[in-house]
Amino acid sequence: MKIVFFGTPAFSCPFLQALVNDTNVDIVSVFSQPDKAVGRGGNMQASAVKLLAQDHLIPVLTPKSLKTDPNILETLKRYEADLFVVVAYGKILPAEVLNIPKLGAINVHPSLLPRHRGPSPMQGAIELGDTQTGVAIMLLDEGMDTGPLLATETIDIDENETYSTLEKKVHLHGPQLLVETLHRYAVGQIEPVTQDEDKATLTSLLHREDGHVVWSQTMGEIERKSRAWEQWPGLWSMWDRARGVCLRLKFLEVRPSDFIADVPPGTATTHEGRLFIDCANGTLEILQIQLEGKPKMNAGAFIQGYPDISGALLT
Repeated sequence: MKIVFFGTPAFSCPFLQALVNDTNVDIVSVFSQPDKAVGRGGNMQASAVKLLAQDHLIPVLTPKSLKTDPNILETLKRYEADLFVVVAYGKILPAEVLNIPKLGAINVHPSLLPRHRGPSPMQGAIELGDTQTGVAIMLLDEGMDTGPLLATETIDIDENETYSTLEKKVHLHGPQLLVETLHRYAVGQIEPVTQDEDKATLTSLLHREDGHVVWSQTMGEIERKSRAWEQWPGLWSMWDRARGVCLRLKFLEVRPSDFIADVPPGTATTHEGRLFIDCANGTLEILQIQLEGKPKMNAGAFIQGYPDISGALLT
């Protein structure tokens, strides 16, 4: 089976590796996003998928656009691929690209579609308190995760699930599901199933500002966001420590608490070397915290260095 793989971040790599390991699959090319400048020095860094493909001596292309590059369509046609496989590529494939492979284009999406379509499905499942999510293998169409389903596998979400732990579960189940589905679909053993639009929900791309805590929200809402957004954008708030000196505080680990301070939402309270912040209906304990530009600390060490945090109203 001749396949062109489209993917970019580290999340995609276990899926690419599973296809590399399959002796019945020939990955003729990999498409990934262009190298990006990172860090203060602006050094160019290749995507995780590009590096993995190069390790396996697979040709890699990194076009800025699949629409505007006049040579892309002809290049893709020359591969004579049976399937395109897309895992977190980062851009929607235009119709003229989707129509090239003999059997179509297949996408891996880490949710139980049609719930949590869009770019942040795992974060959305944790944030909303879902008890289950999953992996869906679907045929791509021109919509946002709207194509017919080929296979799904359910994954339980634990009470303290974080993005990182859920990602590990997806990688435990998803790559094998992809390989099995590709082979069954190629020999006509799978009938695609249309998604139920009445059950569809949509996630959005996360931005840094999304991590700005609204302390008038409930303790549960904020705590779930902390677990969902641990990698990006995280949770943060502003501390007006002194007139003209406003500092950004990042909350790296929090947990619900039964501590009662009876203060306005957003007010920090210290008690016996522990740090608490009030929310709409309870109090969160801050376990790990980081002042922007400084190392992360446990709450006890932070309080020793910044005792004036007690009584501060964070915004």
